[in-house]
Amino acid sequence: MATPNVKLSYGPMLIGVFINMILYGILIVQTYSYYQTYKKDAAWIKYLVMYLFIIESVNTGCDIAMMYQPLIAEFGQPDATKFFPTMFAAEPIAIVMVSTPIQLFFAWRIKLLTKNNYLPVIIALFAIISLAGGVWTTAKIVIIKQFIRKPELHEPALLWFLAACISDIMITVVLVVTLSKRRTGFETTDDAISKIIRMTVQTGMLTALFAVGDVVFFMTLPHTALNFLWDLALSKLYSNCLLSTLNARASLSEKSSGYSNGGRHLSSSGNNRRPEFIQSPRAAHMGMGSGLYELDTHHKSYDASASFPEPGDAEYGITVTKSSIGGGDITGSYTQSANYSIAL
Repeated sequence: MATPNVKLSYGPMLIGVFINMILYGILIVQTYSYYQTYKKDAAWIKYLVMYLFIIESVNTGCDIAMMYQPLIAEFGQPDATKFFPTMFAAEPIAIVMVSTPIQLFFAWRIKLLTKNNYLPVIIALFAIISLAGGVWTTAKIVIIKQFIRKPELHEPALLWFLAACISDIMITVVLVVTLSKRRTGFETTDDAISKIIRMTVQTGMLTALFAVGDVVFFMTLPHTALNFLWDLALSKLYSNCLLSTLNARASLSEKSSGYSNGGRHLSSSGNNRRPEFIQSPRAAHMGMGSGLYELDTHHKSYDASASFPEPGDAEYGITVTKSSIGGGDITGSYTQSANYSIAL
């Protein structure tokens, strides 16, 4: 039986672990920043972030142990290059334990944004298929054990990565298309939407690119470990992309309203004809802070002196009121409808 090439087996895995640990350091900073900045977020979002951080910490420890076993503990022994490291089996299930909740979270965002149930359900379905593929891959690794039998992982790994890739691409495309249709005509809010679109493309396509790279290398180079250059960084990319999205809300709020007001009232006065930003009571109840915006679509009268819009005026987040201009004064009534959600 041929002995696997050590450089092509453990070289890519070692580099992949290095990248994983660098991204883990970034994740620590992002997690700390999140809990310092968004103390009023909904409890379930805080628990999601904590869950991801715990899983990522365990994953980093497993990756270190995975490399320590063949390169240090079993150095020079034939079994070190013949068998997969013991902790290698933990890698697929750790990745899907991170990616699936994040994909479901984005599916929920899309449901809020589009008011459509079909697309989120399809995204969630592929996320769950990806989870099943990751669990299947872990079980298969435990069974086959040997590097030489790595091609036997093709079916479960292909199911895992393709489903994850489809889910990521759908999330990116749906968010970009939907947000592109929600431009308001306000320069500041349109700039914020453009920034979200760029961030969505960068983060969504990054995880999809790594998933595709993993599949391509895995299928075309079955007797090497070059696919782990992509694979071992994947879970940290998912977590960092989610945290970067959550942490971007403060800067987006400042970009839209001039400063992050934590739900306080910004109004137009004098010659400063800027839109009015009000956080809806329901948004505060949902714990989303200033991160989820929605503009009212209905033509209705509005009391400019009121601190908040009427219940139901905005479903979540900050209501942006476009006031009519007459004789150089702001009348305080709606003259044009516009609706968009920055679902962060």
